[in-house]
Amino acid sequence: MTKRLGVVGIVVEDLGSAPEVNAILHDSASLIVGRMGIPYRERGVSIVSLIVDGTTDELSALTGRLGRVPGIAVKTALAREVPASSKES
Repeated sequence: MTKRLGVVGIVVEDLGSAPEVNAILHDSASLIVGRMGIPYRERGVSIVSLIVDGTTDELSALTGRLGRVPGIAVKTALAREVPASSKES
């Protein structure tokens, strides 16, 4: 299967769910290229953005697990197809 590059946005509305989110992300570390988490204290939420690289099945499994956690909203945007490596001219 072809790997896809993408962005996963996670809004943690229930901060008590953060340990479960972190456990899922730890289990999926091989798919995560980069991660940035921002606490938005004025709203009482945290926002996590992930850069991911994996097959659509792997990424769907990750977002599906995250989406089943109470108090979590998750959305994904994937590139159409990105070559594994670019050729120099």
